[in-house]
Amino acid sequence: MSPEHSATSPFAALRPLPTGGRFTPLGPHLAIAPTVSVVVPAMNEAENLPHVFATLPSWIHEVVLVDGHSTDDTIAVARRLRPGLRVVNQRGRGKGTALAEGFAACTGEIIVMIDADGSTDGREIIQFVSTLVSGADFAKGSRYIPGGGSDDLTFTRKLGNTLLRTLVNRIYGTRYTDLCYGYNAFWARHLPVLDLDCEGFEVETLMNIRAARAGLRVHEVPSHERCRLYGESNLNAVRDGLRVLRTILRERRRPTVRQHAPAAAQAADQGAA
Repeated sequence: MSPEHSATSPFAALRPLPTGGRFTPLGPHLAIAPTVSVVVPAMNEAENLPHVFATLPSWIHEVVLVDGHSTDDTIAVARRLRPGLRVVNQRGRGKGTALAEGFAACTGEIIVMIDADGSTDGREIIQFVSTLVSGADFAKGSRYIPGGGSDDLTFTRKLGNTLLRTLVNRIYGTRYTDLCYGYNAFWARHLPVLDLDCEGFEVETLMNIRAARAGLRVHEVPSHERCRLYGESNLNAVRDGLRVLRTILRERRRPTVRQHAPAAAQAADQGAA
């Protein structure tokens, strides 16, 4: 299993706006049927949330903010900015736990995960969603394919990402161009095979490995990472790099769980064969 780079327009899977039924309009002539949930893990991000929320499309179904024991006004600011916001008060600690709790609270058919520090652009969500409705199971953000990039990768982080990505590709037979990046989207029905059970920043690597081992159709989507706007990151390149390495090696011993495609998808695949 390997990711595919689609050369088609991100709007390729969108259809003319129907006159009836349950559809979400993305524009005057475009609509999609699936509902979209956006999960935002946050800890002390009150200063960044106005920018982050301003980039979110108006057509998303819900925003789920997972508050990681903030000591500032993160929750109050978020609720003021976005009426109807769903707030999950994180029980555990760490980004992996925050995402697992946020995913469990989603009601949408598509789940998108973005960061609360301003480094990921909500305007790119349409590309991830389009990739999924075009046939992918898992849309994986990449800073290393045409159209992607980063303003924030230090030499140490870039080197670590390259070494760890190479190891994953060698062990699991993937062709990922990026590994440790927190902008991803997937169909909610695939949550059981992702089965998040980690605490920290290794969560993106865990998801990428389990998506591959489950046989999900993974497509990489170009994404541009920006620098954190305010505050200090909790990421430590060496410490968290070692956590990622342990995750990569540990997953080799885990039994493979394959995802069975829904009947409609199976019929479509057979018809295209």
